[in-house]
Amino acid sequence: MLQIRLLALCIVCRMLSQPVFGADETVLFNGKNFDGWTAVISRPDVQRDDIWSVKDGGILVCKGKDKPTGYLRHHRDDFENYTLTLQWRFPAGTPGGNSGVLVHATTPAALNVWPKSLECQLNHHNAGDIWVIGTTCQIENADKRVVGRRHYNLTDNSERPIPEWNDYKILCNHDQITIWVNGDLVNHVTQCSQSKGAICLQAEGADIESRNTVLTPLKEGGGCPPLATPHWSFVLRHSSFAPQTTSIPPQYPPPSPAA
Repeated sequence: MLQIRLLALCIVCRMLSQPVFGADETVLFNGKNFDGWTAVISRPDVQRDDIWSVKDGGILVCKGKDKPTGYLRHHRDDFENYTLTLQWRFPAGTPGGNSGVLVHATTPAALNVWPKSLECQLNHHNAGDIWVIGTTCQIENADKRVVGRRHYNLTDNSERPIPEWNDYKILCNHDQITIWVNGDLVNHVTQCSQSKGAICLQAEGADIESRNTVLTPLKEGGGCPPLATPHWSFVLRHSSFAPQTTSIPPQYPPPSPAA
Protein backbone atom coordinates (compact mmCIF):
# COMPACT_ATOMS: atom_id res chain seq x y z
CA MET A 1 0.00 0.00 0.00
CA LEU A 2 2.85 2.38 0.84
CA GLN A 3 4.44 1.69 -2.55
CA ILE A 4 1.16 2.50 -4.32
CA ARG A 5 0.85 5.77 -2.44
CA LEU A 6 4.42 6.73 -3.25
CA LEU A 7 3.84 5.90 -6.93
CA ALA A 8 0.68 8.00 -6.98
CA LEU A 9 2.54 10.87 -5.32
CA CYS A 10 5.29 10.68 -7.95
CA ILE A 11 2.74 10.78 -10.76
CA VAL A 12 0.99 13.81 -9.25
CA CYS A 13 4.30 15.64 -8.78
CA ARG A 14 5.29 14.86 -12.35
CA MET A 15 1.98 16.23 -13.64
CA LEU A 16 2.31 19.41 -11.61
CA SER A 17 5.81 20.01 -12.93
CA GLN A 18 4.73 20.04 -16.57
CA PRO A 19 3.36 23.01 -18.51
CA VAL A 20 -0.28 22.71 -19.50
CA PHE A 21 -1.16 23.69 -23.04
CA GLY A 22 -4.26 25.61 -24.01
CA ALA A 23 -6.42 24.82 -26.99
CA ASP A 24 -6.29 28.27 -28.62
CA GLU A 25 -3.62 27.85 -31.26
CA THR A 26 -2.68 30.93 -33.25
CA VAL A 27 -1.19 30.61 -36.72
CA LEU A 28 1.24 33.52 -36.70
CA PHE A 29 2.10 33.43 -40.39
CA ASN A 30 -0.95 32.82 -42.55
CA GLY A 31 1.00 31.44 -45.51
CA LYS A 32 -0.56 33.96 -47.91
CA ASN A 33 0.74 37.44 -47.13
CA PHE A 34 2.43 39.53 -44.44
CA ASP A 35 -0.67 40.53 -42.48
CA GLY A 36 0.32 41.09 -38.86
CA TRP A 37 4.05 41.44 -39.60
CA THR A 38 6.29 44.48 -40.03
CA ALA A 39 9.69 44.38 -41.70
CA VAL A 40 12.60 46.09 -39.94
CA ILE A 41 15.70 46.33 -42.15
CA SER A 42 19.11 47.82 -41.39
CA ARG A 43 19.18 49.77 -44.65
CA PRO A 44 16.30 52.12 -45.53
CA ASP A 45 16.80 51.69 -49.29
CA VAL A 46 15.91 47.98 -49.08
CA GLN A 47 12.25 46.99 -48.98
CA ARG A 48 10.52 44.01 -47.39
CA ASP A 49 9.82 42.36 -50.75
CA ASP A 50 13.52 42.52 -51.63
CA ILE A 51 14.14 39.93 -48.89
CA TRP A 52 10.91 38.09 -48.04
CA SER A 53 8.23 36.47 -50.16
CA VAL A 54 5.60 33.74 -49.95
CA LYS A 55 5.45 30.69 -52.18
CA ASP A 56 3.07 27.77 -52.67
CA GLY A 57 2.52 25.62 -49.62
CA GLY A 58 2.40 28.56 -47.24
CA ILE A 59 6.19 28.81 -47.19
CA LEU A 60 7.86 32.01 -46.02
CA VAL A 61 10.94 32.57 -48.18
CA CYS A 62 13.81 34.68 -46.88
CA LYS A 63 16.41 35.63 -49.49
CA GLY A 64 18.94 36.87 -46.97
CA LYS A 65 22.16 36.12 -48.85
CA ASP A 66 23.98 39.32 -49.81
CA LYS A 67 21.15 41.38 -48.30
CA PRO A 68 21.24 43.68 -45.26
CA THR A 69 20.22 42.19 -41.93
CA GLY A 70 16.73 42.65 -40.57
CA TYR A 71 13.68 40.87 -39.25
CA LEU A 72 9.94 40.45 -39.50
CA ARG A 73 8.25 41.53 -36.27
CA HIS A 74 4.78 40.37 -35.29
CA HIS A 75 2.47 43.24 -34.45
CA ARG A 76 1.60 41.84 -31.01
CA ASP A 77 4.09 42.77 -28.30
CA ASP A 78 2.47 40.94 -25.39
CA PHE A 79 3.21 37.27 -26.07
CA GLU A 80 4.08 35.37 -22.89
CA ASN A 81 3.77 31.82 -21.57
CA TYR A 82 3.41 29.85 -24.79
CA THR A 83 4.89 27.19 -27.00
CA LEU A 84 6.00 28.25 -30.47
CA THR A 85 6.47 25.63 -33.18
CA LEU A 86 7.69 26.02 -36.75
CA GLN A 87 9.57 24.19 -39.46
CA TRP A 88 12.62 25.55 -41.24
CA ARG A 89 15.07 24.49 -43.92
CA PHE A 90 17.92 25.83 -45.99
CA PRO A 91 17.27 25.51 -49.75
CA ALA A 92 18.95 22.80 -51.80
CA GLY A 93 22.34 23.81 -53.14
CA THR A 94 23.01 26.31 -50.35
CA PRO A 95 25.51 25.85 -47.52
CA GLY A 96 23.10 26.95 -44.81
CA GLY A 97 23.89 29.99 -42.76
CA ASN A 98 22.66 32.23 -40.00
CA SER A 99 19.13 33.07 -38.88
CA GLY A 100 17.02 32.87 -35.76
CA VAL A 101 13.77 33.41 -33.93
CA LEU A 102 13.65 36.32 -31.48
CA VAL A 103 11.35 35.94 -28.48
CA HIS A 104 10.34 38.50 -25.84
CA ALA A 105 11.36 41.30 -28.22
CA THR A 106 10.84 44.82 -26.88
CA THR A 107 13.03 47.91 -27.41
CA PRO A 108 14.03 48.38 -31.08
CA ALA A 109 17.68 48.72 -32.11
CA ALA A 110 19.10 47.55 -28.80
CA LEU A 111 22.08 46.07 -30.67
CA ASN A 112 22.51 47.39 -34.19
CA VAL A 113 19.25 46.52 -35.96
CA TRP A 114 18.20 43.87 -33.42
CA PRO A 115 15.60 44.57 -30.72
CA LYS A 116 16.11 43.76 -27.06
CA SER A 117 15.24 40.08 -26.97
CA LEU A 118 16.49 36.50 -26.65
CA GLU A 119 17.47 34.82 -29.89
CA CYS A 120 16.71 31.14 -30.42
CA GLN A 121 19.42 30.38 -32.96
CA LEU A 122 18.87 28.70 -36.33
CA ASN A 123 22.47 29.04 -37.53
CA HIS A 124 23.37 25.87 -39.45
CA HIS A 125 24.91 23.26 -37.10
CA ASN A 126 24.12 25.51 -34.10
CA ALA A 127 20.32 25.45 -33.95
CA GLY A 128 19.15 25.80 -30.37
CA ASP A 129 21.91 28.10 -29.12
CA ILE A 130 20.52 31.11 -27.28
CA TRP A 131 21.99 34.56 -27.80
CA VAL A 132 21.08 37.38 -25.44
CA ILE A 133 20.45 40.76 -27.06
CA GLY A 134 20.40 43.38 -24.31
CA THR A 135 19.03 40.71 -21.98
CA THR A 136 20.35 38.15 -19.51
CA CYS A 137 19.57 34.57 -18.52
CA GLN A 138 21.04 31.71 -16.51
CA ILE A 139 22.16 28.32 -17.85
CA GLU A 140 23.57 25.12 -16.36
CA ASN A 141 27.34 24.67 -16.70
CA ALA A 142 27.68 28.34 -17.57
CA ASP A 143 31.46 28.26 -17.19
CA LYS A 144 31.67 25.97 -20.24
CA ARG A 145 28.52 26.92 -22.17
CA VAL A 146 28.54 30.72 -22.15
CA VAL A 147 30.90 32.71 -24.37
CA GLY A 148 30.00 36.37 -24.62
CA ARG A 149 26.32 36.63 -25.50
CA ARG A 150 26.16 33.03 -26.72
CA HIS A 151 24.68 30.21 -24.61
CA TYR A 152 25.67 26.93 -26.25
CA ASN A 153 23.17 24.18 -26.93
CA LEU A 154 23.52 20.60 -25.70
CA THR A 155 23.80 18.66 -28.96
CA ASP A 156 25.91 18.66 -32.10
CA ASN A 157 23.83 16.65 -34.56
CA SER A 158 20.12 17.32 -34.07
CA GLU A 159 19.61 19.08 -37.43
CA ARG A 160 18.63 17.20 -40.56
CA PRO A 161 20.66 17.45 -43.77
CA ILE A 162 19.97 20.31 -46.19
CA PRO A 163 17.34 20.64 -47.72
CA GLU A 164 15.17 18.58 -45.34
CA TRP A 165 12.66 20.31 -43.08
CA ASN A 166 13.56 20.67 -39.39
CA ASP A 167 11.12 20.94 -36.50
CA TYR A 168 11.65 23.71 -33.96
CA LYS A 169 9.82 23.97 -30.65
CA ILE A 170 10.33 26.87 -28.23
CA LEU A 171 8.63 26.75 -24.83
CA CYS A 172 8.48 30.14 -23.09
CA ASN A 173 7.22 29.53 -19.58
CA HIS A 174 7.49 32.52 -17.24
CA ASP A 175 11.23 33.30 -17.02
CA GLN A 176 12.37 30.04 -18.62
CA ILE A 177 12.98 29.09 -22.25
CA THR A 178 13.30 25.48 -23.42
CA ILE A 179 14.14 24.49 -27.00
CA TRP A 180 13.75 21.25 -28.96
CA VAL A 181 15.19 20.54 -32.43
CA ASN A 182 13.62 17.59 -34.24
CA GLY A 183 12.41 16.25 -30.91
CA ASP A 184 15.79 16.56 -29.16
CA LEU A 185 15.93 18.73 -26.06
CA VAL A 186 18.78 21.08 -26.95
CA ASN A 187 18.68 24.02 -24.53
CA HIS A 188 17.11 25.34 -21.36
CA VAL A 189 17.70 28.69 -19.68
CA THR A 190 16.17 30.24 -16.59
CA GLN A 191 15.86 33.66 -14.94
CA CYS A 192 15.44 35.45 -18.26
CA SER A 193 15.49 39.19 -17.65
CA GLN A 194 12.31 39.61 -19.68
CA SER A 195 9.55 37.12 -20.40
CA LYS A 196 7.06 39.02 -22.53
CA GLY A 197 7.20 40.71 -25.92
CA ALA A 198 6.96 40.30 -29.68
CA ILE A 199 8.13 37.39 -31.84
CA CYS A 200 10.51 38.12 -34.73
CA LEU A 201 11.96 36.11 -37.61
CA GLN A 202 15.48 37.09 -38.64
CA ALA A 203 17.15 37.70 -41.98
CA GLU A 204 20.83 37.36 -41.22
CA GLY A 205 22.73 36.77 -44.41
CA ALA A 206 21.38 33.37 -45.46
CA ASP A 207 18.60 32.02 -47.64
CA ILE A 208 16.14 30.17 -45.40
CA GLU A 209 12.54 29.02 -45.58
CA SER A 210 9.97 28.40 -42.86
CA ARG A 211 6.38 27.25 -42.53
CA ASN A 212 3.71 26.20 -40.02
CA THR A 213 4.52 28.89 -37.45
CA VAL A 214 2.03 28.24 -34.67
CA LEU A 215 1.75 29.66 -31.14
CA THR A 216 -0.16 27.83 -28.41
CA PRO A 217 -0.65 29.63 -25.07
CA LEU A 218 -0.08 27.85 -21.80
CA LYS A 219 -2.98 27.59 -19.40
CA GLU A 220 -2.89 29.39 -16.07
CA GLY A 221 -1.03 27.45 -13.39
CA GLY A 222 0.86 25.40 -15.93
CA GLY A 223 3.99 25.24 -13.81
CA CYS A 224 7.55 25.15 -15.08
CA PRO A 225 9.26 22.59 -17.33
CA PRO A 226 11.71 20.16 -15.78
CA LEU A 227 15.37 21.04 -15.87
CA ALA A 228 17.06 20.10 -19.11
CA THR A 229 19.04 16.87 -19.10
CA PRO A 230 22.34 17.33 -20.95
CA HIS A 231 22.81 15.27 -24.09
CA TRP A 232 25.32 12.45 -23.63
CA SER A 233 27.81 14.00 -26.08
CA PHE A 234 27.91 17.23 -24.08
CA VAL A 235 28.32 15.31 -20.83
CA LEU A 236 31.20 13.35 -22.34
CA ARG A 237 32.97 16.49 -23.47
CA HIS A 238 32.62 18.37 -20.22
CA SER A 239 32.44 15.69 -17.54
CA SER A 240 35.32 15.00 -15.18
CA PHE A 241 35.01 11.37 -16.34
CA ALA A 242 35.91 12.29 -19.93
CA PRO A 243 39.40 11.43 -21.17
CA GLN A 244 41.92 14.16 -20.57
CA THR A 245 42.52 14.36 -24.33
CA THR A 246 38.92 15.37 -24.99
CA SER A 247 38.92 18.85 -26.52
CA ILE A 248 36.37 21.60 -26.81
CA PRO A 249 34.43 21.30 -30.09
CA PRO A 250 35.78 23.33 -33.02
CA GLN A 251 32.92 25.85 -32.92
CA TYR A 252 34.44 27.36 -29.78
CA PRO A 253 34.94 30.33 -29.69
CA PRO A 254 31.77 31.54 -31.41
CA PRO A 255 31.95 33.09 -34.87
CA SER A 256 31.90 36.87 -34.98
CA PRO A 257 29.96 38.90 -35.67
CA ALA A 258 26.66 37.13 -35.07
CA ALA A 259 23.50 37.96 -33.20
